[in-house]
Amino acid sequence: MSTTNARLSLGFSCIGHTYSHLFGPIFYVVALTLEKDLGLTHGGVIVLIVAGNMLFGLAAPLAGWLSDRWSATGMIGVFFIGTGASMVMTGLSDSSTGIALWLAATGTFASIYHPVGFAWLIRNAVNKGAALGFNGLFGGLGPAVAALSAGALIDIYGWRAAFIIPGAVVLATGALYWGLIARGLIVETKTDLMPMPSVSGSDRVRVFVVLAVTMLGTGLIYQATQAAMPKLFSERLADWIGGGVLGVSSVVAVVYVAGGLMQVVGGRLADIYPLKTVYLCAFLLQVPFLFLAGSLGGPVLVVVVLIMVSINTGSTPTENVLVARYAPARWRSLAFGLKFVLALGVSGLGVLLEGTFYDLTGGFYWVFTLLAAIAAVALAIATLLPSEKLHAARAAAG
Repeated sequence: MSTTNARLSLGFSCIGHTYSHLFGPIFYVVALTLEKDLGLTHGGVIVLIVAGNMLFGLAAPLAGWLSDRWSATGMIGVFFIGTGASMVMTGLSDSSTGIALWLAATGTFASIYHPVGFAWLIRNAVNKGAALGFNGLFGGLGPAVAALSAGALIDIYGWRAAFIIPGAVVLATGALYWGLIARGLIVETKTDLMPMPSVSGSDRVRVFVVLAVTMLGTGLIYQATQAAMPKLFSERLADWIGGGVLGVSSVVAVVYVAGGLMQVVGGRLADIYPLKTVYLCAFLLQVPFLFLAGSLGGPVLVVVVLIMVSINTGSTPTENVLVARYAPARWRSLAFGLKFVLALGVSGLGVLLEGTFYDLTGGFYWVFTLLAAIAAVALAIATLLPSEKLHAARAAAG
C-alpha cells in the first residue's frame, strides 16, 4: 500500500465522517424556523427527519455488504455524490412532504459512511483506537460545523441555504475524490495492515448480544440529545445568548467540538486500558449528567450538556474497537453496518421520543430522566462483556 494512498484514504475518511453528520444537526437548527413557516409544533417538525435518521442506520448493512462484495473506495464515492445531491434537493423542497422525502434520501446515502468508512480506516491502521479517535474528532466536528453554518446561513440567506450550500460542498468533494480514483492515487486494499487478535466463537456471540443492547442505548441518548439541544438552549439560555438562531447554534457547536475532541481521548484510552473498563466508565458517568440536564439552566447547563455529550461520543472509539476485534475481518463492513442499524437506525426513534415527550410534558425534564434510565440499563448490560484477562488466557490456551 503506497504512502499516498494511505494518506488520501485517511484524509477522505475523516472528511467523510464530518459530512455524514451534517444533515441531522442542520435540520434541528432549521426546525426552529420551520415551526413558524410550516405552522407545526416542535414535535410535528421533528417527525420530518425520523425516516431519514432511521435510514441513516437501517440502510447501513446493505452498504457494508456491498463494500465487502464490491469496493470500499467505490462506495465512499457514492456516499459523497448521493449525500450532497440529496441535501441540495432538501433545500429546494417546497413542502413538508418534500423535505421529509429528501431527508430520507440523505439519510440513505449518508448511511454508507459508517460501515464502509470505519472498516476502510481500521484496515489501514496500526493503533486502531487512536485512529478511530482521530477520525471521531472529525465526526464530532460534523454537528459543530452543521449547527454553526446553519445558524449563520439562516440568518443571512434563509433556511434553504443551510442545506443547499453544504450540499454543494459535499458534491464538489465527491468530484475531487472520483478524480483521484481515476488517476490511480486512491486504490482498493483488502488486507489489514495490523491484523486483530483471534477470538473464540462463544466470546464473539456474547459480545455482539451485549453490544446489541448497549449500542442501542448509546444511540438513543445521542439522537434524542442532538434533537433536544437547540430547543433546550433556546428556552433556558435566552437571557444569556439572546433570541437569534445563530446564538443557539454557536453553543451547540461548542458542545460538539468538545465531543469531537473527547473522541481522541477515548481512542487513546481504548488502546491503553481494557476495553470493558473504558466502556463501563462511560455509561456510569453519563447517568448523573443526563439527570442534571433535565432541570438546570444558565451557563451551568452548557457545562453539564458539554460533559454529557463528550462522554457519550467519547465512548464510540471503544465501541468500534470492540466491533472490529470480534467481527470476522472479511465481513467487517457488514458487521459495522449491523451495528449502525441499532446505533443510528433504530435509535433514530430517540428523535421521536424527544419530540413526543416534549409535546406531552411541555419541557425536557422527563426526556432527560428517561435517557438517564437508559444509560443505567446499558451500564448493567455492559458488565456482561468478557474481560481482557479472560480473553488473553483463552488465546494463550488455544
